[in-house]
Amino acid sequence: MERPARLLLSSELRVRNVGHEVSLCRSVLTWKRQASSPVYHPFRPSVCRSVCVSEIISVREEEEESSREDGSWKKIRDCRRSFTVLYVERGRQHRWQCAEVTFTCPEVALCHRWVGVIREQLAAIASRPKQLLVYINPYSGKRQAKRVYQQKVAPLFALADISAHVIVTEYANHARDHLRKEAELHKFDGVVCVGGDGMFSEVVHGLIWRTQKDAGVDVDRPDQTLVGCSLRIGIIPAGSTDCICFATVGTNDPVTSALHIIVGDSQPMDVCSVHHNNAFLRYSVSLLGYGFYGDVLTDSERKRWMGPARYDLAGLKMFLTHHYYEGTVSYLPASGIMGAPRDASRCRSGCSVCRDNRKLLSERAEMYEADQLSDSESGSGWRTIRGKFLAINAASMSCACPRSPKGLSPAAHLADGTTDLILVRKCSRFNFLRHLLRHTSKDDQFDLSFVEVHRVRRFRFTPRHCQSDSDLELDLLGNGKHQIFSQICRDHPACGCSPAFSNWNCDGEILTHTAIDVRVHCQLIKLFARGIEEPAMFDDLTPASSM
Repeated sequence: MERPARLLLSSELRVRNVGHEVSLCRSVLTWKRQASSPVYHPFRPSVCRSVCVSEIISVREEEEESSREDGSWKKIRDCRRSFTVLYVERGRQHRWQCAEVTFTCPEVALCHRWVGVIREQLAAIASRPKQLLVYINPYSGKRQAKRVYQQKVAPLFALADISAHVIVTEYANHARDHLRKEAELHKFDGVVCVGGDGMFSEVVHGLIWRTQKDAGVDVDRPDQTLVGCSLRIGIIPAGSTDCICFATVGTNDPVTSALHIIVGDSQPMDVCSVHHNNAFLRYSVSLLGYGFYGDVLTDSERKRWMGPARYDLAGLKMFLTHHYYEGTVSYLPASGIMGAPRDASRCRSGCSVCRDNRKLLSERAEMYEADQLSDSESGSGWRTIRGKFLAINAASMSCACPRSPKGLSPAAHLADGTTDLILVRKCSRFNFLRHLLRHTSKDDQFDLSFVEVHRVRRFRFTPRHCQSDSDLELDLLGNGKHQIFSQICRDHPACGCSPAFSNWNCDGEILTHTAIDVRVHCQLIKLFARGIEEPAMFDDLTPASSM
């Protein structure tokens, strides 16, 4: 049985000239209309409101106004009997907004006491940031990042008494380079990026690199365990897609993201490190895509002048081209943990799968490291698949976005230490279209004979043209002269056959190295977010949700 919350204050105050019983404990502020008070709003079925103290943005004293003899109004600065509480109010589709309620006290001393106690409770919340380092990409999306920050975010930070050191980036990777060499990170409680997924990637790379350098970790070693970043990252969406924000908050709304930062939310996230021949390439937090998605990105980069429409055109072109690629995929299954790629459950706020798997992976750290350090792919849990693939995707989160509400892997988790490896084998153009359309429907997109999905902790891919001479000789001897001719054609795409290799799409950036080694690092970074909350918290709203 839970102990009742300790009551800090309780008074009879007035809201819009209606008497209310107002109480404050360490976790909740509640105001309830008195039974003796007249029904001031007859169409409101609810007479009681509660707000979590952790979701109070700020509190301020109000200056009363009184009428002069000449009919004008003047402010009485020495007679403050009202205070306003600004708090988070939930809207539909996971949006948050800033709401407020003003309480009138019978005397000035009581007003001061209420304001003081509420401020003490807010100051005691250690997770709330006070100093932030903010990077703004003025060129992201529709070039509205500066306006979005100045008009929608900065005023909220000011209300919450948050100081921000703002840097407007001037060139690509400006934020990454600044975090690596110049930023005095000890002065800040978090790093905020205003822009799209590319801007977020810059901040992630800069922050992780700086953390590993300070800890003496060699990032070029794929078997090296990385040190978690202490500073949280905030995302103010102002890009073309903002997939990371959509997957971790549930909406691409800058006000919602700013409020998550203000209340000090924390959402851990996995990060994949990508290596080639024992050399570090990039980090990935959402999608690694070879084949179809790699080709779409490569082609769209040539059409940047078209804006976001370039992705649709490139996608149509690559679908019609219908290239496939040969290679070998080796992976280390995430066995013995909770969750599977085809589960009906989804990663939500307070996800038990992420929490429990984090504990399981910590308990098995020694065994895990032994598997990672093994050079042999036989007898150590590794599995190998050779074939012809239209797409090889690794989704570290659902990769949901407004165009694809389910995402590439609906049951993927943000912080469970795994990634979902999706293999789409060579098939007809019609069947591939069926697979793509299932990303936007209720059908199971993995319930197709040419699609398989595995939840893994690590995987490697070697394209056909990078395989050893001995492997190629064995394949050619077994397949005959026709396969030899086919291999020559693929190495020379001018003949009209499928090309020999694609590029990797790494969170929207092109990786030209095709042979890669990918390892998942569990909960390496944290965001100012809490995961997607259950829809019931947003949809079951009553008319009394606004004061």
